[in-house]
Amino acid sequence: MLTVCLFQPEIPPNTGNIIRLCANTGSELHLIHPLGFSMDEKSVRRSGLDYHDLARVSEYPNWDNYLTEQPGRKFALSTKGTVRYDQVDYQDGDILVFGPETRGLPTNIRESQAFDSVVTLPMHPDSRSLNLSNAVAIVLYEAWRQLNFAGAKS
Repeated sequence: MLTVCLFQPEIPPNTGNIIRLCANTGSELHLIHPLGFSMDEKSVRRSGLDYHDLARVSEYPNWDNYLTEQPGRKFALSTKGTVRYDQVDYQDGDILVFGPETRGLPTNIRESQAFDSVVTLPMHPDSRSLNLSNAVAIVLYEAWRQLNFAGAKS
């Protein structure tokens, strides 16, 4: 199983979309506080539709607590990454860590020893970034593809 970790997400519909994505891929979703919204917000529920009950969502009070409770391989996702997302050999149990929508992962976290590598998505040179839920979908599906879509119905 793969895990998506959102560090201090800010936009409720993105998190709702990612809840739905995780439910459909059999992935876990970890949320690192502070969140920029309440998980009870209508926009989170609407985006996640009825998938919230099908997704495994865990919340953590801060990054240090998360590192203590979640050992294993972690990959930071950033426009400042040096490894293309499709060049990683993903394994069952990997954790994909994404930063907040408006600022990405802070430098001190992105450059810490917590990560096996900092991964990036190729983009046109004039582009700033992709929408968070789109970026998560691209990377998560590549990792799941490499695991032969383990657990999928077809």
